Amino acid sequence: MINREIASRLAAGRGRRVTQLADAAARWGGHVPEDPGITELADLLETAAADIPDRPGGPGHTARILLAGAVEDLRAAARLGGLLPAVTLWHLQRAIDQERTAHQQTVPAQRQGHRR
Repeated sequence: MINREIASRLAAGRGRRVTQLADAAARWGGHVPEDPGITELADLLETAAADIPDRPGGPGHTARILLAGAVEDLRAAARLGGLLPAVTLWHLQRAIDQERTAHQQTVPAQRQGHRR
């Protein structure tokens, strides 16, 4: 009974995180398929990172590094598959945290660009 409860909680957590990452990929301009896989989300965020202007010291540079970290975590989660659900969730959450920070880095720069 306990194992089934833990398994269902981990599956629900995975589903929520994948949904959050799909929303994040869409926010970066990615065309997210219906029911995306983790590898597809990694590819979309990798493309988004490549599209960010990379000037050392600029907000884009930091965002690019953070998105690259998120992509690494997504690829690690994809490699694990269903073998270690708790570790997969950790990688997914880390990817979410890095993407959020990357997005926060670009928002001020976007606002400045609109004021000019």
